Amino acid sequence: MKPKLYLSESHSDHRGKVSFSNECDLTKAVRTYKVTNEKIRTVRAWHGHRLEEKWISVEEGEFLICAVKVNDFEKPNKKQKIYKFTMNSDSGILHIPCNFANGAMNFTNKNSIRYFSSLKLEQSKDDDFRFDSRYWDPWSEFNPNLYE
Repeated sequence: MKPKLYLSESHSDHRGKVSFSNECDLTKAVRTYKVTNEKIRTVRAWHGHRLEEKWISVEEGEFLICAVKVNDFEKPNKKQKIYKFTMNSDSGILHIPCNFANGAMNFTNKNSIRYFSSLKLEQSKDDDFRFDSRYWDPWSEFNPNLYE
């Protein structure tokens, strides 16, 4: 399995606009959290999970969201394919399967990104693998201001 972007669709009429991603199934999601960055081009990466799945939606601004399949959580292959998605609030919802690490960088000052997770927080803590933000580096071409 690889990351999949469920495209957003919309319908507009005299009342306004409704946006939706009807193909995306969020029944496994048990919690959600929102992240905003103070500085433009802040990199938050890499966060991996063996069991947990993520769904990501940009609420405001534009982000580069990346994912890498982790072949070995103790010593991952640095040459793994990096899946890259440039997303904004009209893009839809990105699904990151288990056995992947993900990261994001905002391209705008005003920004907000929402994550949905398939594990409760206590379960997620036991399935939490962090890698240096430059371990895989799709970010440097965009001149990041901050790596976290």
